[in-house]
Amino acid sequence: MTNTTTTAGPDPASPRHRLIIPGALAACLALAFVAHTLPGGALAAAIGVLPILLILGLLFAQVNMLIAALAGGVMAMIIGGLSLSDANAGLNEAVPKMLSITVPILNSAIAMAVFKAGGYASALTLVRRNIGGRIEYVGAFIVVLQAAATYMSGIGGGSAMVIAPLAFAAVGAIPAVIAGMSIASAACFTTSPASLETSVVSKLTGVPVADYVSLMQPFTLVFCAVAIVIAFVGTRRAKTLFEGEESDEFRTMSNAELWKRTIPAVFLMFAVIAGPFVNRAAGIPILGPMAYAVITLALVYFCSDFSLNKSVDAMIDGSSYILTRLLQVGLFLVFIGMIEKIGAFGTIAGLVKMAPPAVVVPAAVIAGFAIGFPAGAYVGSILMLVLPIAVALGFGPVAVGFVTIGVGFGSQVSLVNITMQALSAGFRIPVLQVSKGNAPYVLSCLVLLVALSFAFA
Repeated sequence: MTNTTTTAGPDPASPRHRLIIPGALAACLALAFVAHTLPGGALAAAIGVLPILLILGLLFAQVNMLIAALAGGVMAMIIGGLSLSDANAGLNEAVPKMLSITVPILNSAIAMAVFKAGGYASALTLVRRNIGGRIEYVGAFIVVLQAAATYMSGIGGGSAMVIAPLAFAAVGAIPAVIAGMSIASAACFTTSPASLETSVVSKLTGVPVADYVSLMQPFTLVFCAVAIVIAFVGTRRAKTLFEGEESDEFRTMSNAELWKRTIPAVFLMFAVIAGPFVNRAAGIPILGPMAYAVITLALVYFCSDFSLNKSVDAMIDGSSYILTRLLQVGLFLVFIGMIEKIGAFGTIAGLVKMAPPAVVVPAAVIAGFAIGFPAGAYVGSILMLVLPIAVALGFGPVAVGFVTIGVGFGSQVSLVNITMQALSAGFRIPVLQVSKGNAPYVLSCLVLLVALSFAFA
C-alpha cells in the first residue's frame, strides 16, 4: 500500500530550511557569549537554558532529533567549557545503558513474530465472523486489539502498521476509531513494560520498570476504556457497512483454525499483563521474559504455518525497530547529558518551583503535551527534555507517568509521529486529516489527564 501524502512542514532540501540550523546556532551562541560576559546571578544561570531552547526550536522545525541534539550539545559544551573527553565519556555511558534494556527489545521482537504469523489478523477475522452487522462492536474490538498489541510490544507505530489496514477493511476510515486507536496507543506505549518510554522513565527516575508499570496500570486502563467507548459510540453513529472482505489467507479457514492461530497472541498478552502477578504468587519467574519468549515462539510454530526457523527469523527481524530507536535515544542522551552538566534543568526546575505546588504537576503535563504536539516523531527523545525537569522537581513516579502520558497524547496529533503516519497509510487518508480528526478526542483526554494529576499526583 502506498501513501502519497506529504508531511506538512518545511522542505528539508529548501535553501531556507538549510539555514535554520546554522542561523539558530549562531544566534544562540551570540546570546550565550553576551550573557556569559555579564556578572553572575540569574542571568548567568539562565544562559544554560539556551541549548534546550535551541533543541526545541530545531525539533519544531522538523530537524532530525540527533542534529538538534548535536547543536544543543555543542552549545552546552561551549557555555560550560566542557571537553571532547566529557562527550566521549557520556557516549560510553549512555549508549550501552540504552542497549542493555533487555525486556523491551525481547517483547517487541516476540510481538512482531506474532504479528507476522497472523495472530492478530486471525483474531479480527473471528470477531468479524461472529459479530454480524453490529459494527460498533468491531470498532471497539479494533481499539482493544491496538491497545493489547501496543502494550505487549511497547510500540504504537509498529502495532498500527499491522492493525490499521485490517481496521480499514473491517469498518472503513471512521474518525472515532482512528482516534480511539491513537489514544489507546499513547496510554499503552507510555506505560508498557516493553516500551522505550517506560525504559526512559525508569532510567531517569531510578524506579524499577515493574514498579512503574504497576503504579500506572489503573490509569492505563482508564484511558483504554475511554478509547474503546469513543470507538464504540463513533462507529455506531457512523452506521456504515463493512468495507472489503476477509483476506484470501483467512477466508477458507474454519473458526477452529482461526482460534488456533490466535493462541500465541492471547498467551503473550496474558504473560505480559498477568506475568508479574503470577511470578509473585509462585515466588519464581514462571512467566519471566525468557520463559514466555520461548513459549510464545513455540506456540507460533505449532499454531501457524511458520517453520521453526521462520518463527525465530521473524523474532530477530522484529527487534530491529526498537534496537534502532534505542541507539538513537542513546545518542540523543549523550548531548542531553552535556546540557545537564551545565545546570540547565536545575535552573528550569527552580523557576517552576515558584508556582503553587497544587498546579506544578498539571502544568508539567500541559507542557509535555505542548512539546509532544509539534515534535512528536519519537516520544522517547522528547522525554529526555521534559522528564529531567520533573525529576529535579521531586515528582513521584505517578506524577512522572502523567507527564509521560501527556507527551504521548501530544504525539497523537503530531504530523511527524510514526503512529500517525501508520494510521494515515493504513486508513488511506492524509496525515493532516488524522491529526484534525484526533484533536477533539485527544484534547478531551488531556483534560481528564490534568484532572487526574490534580487528584492523584
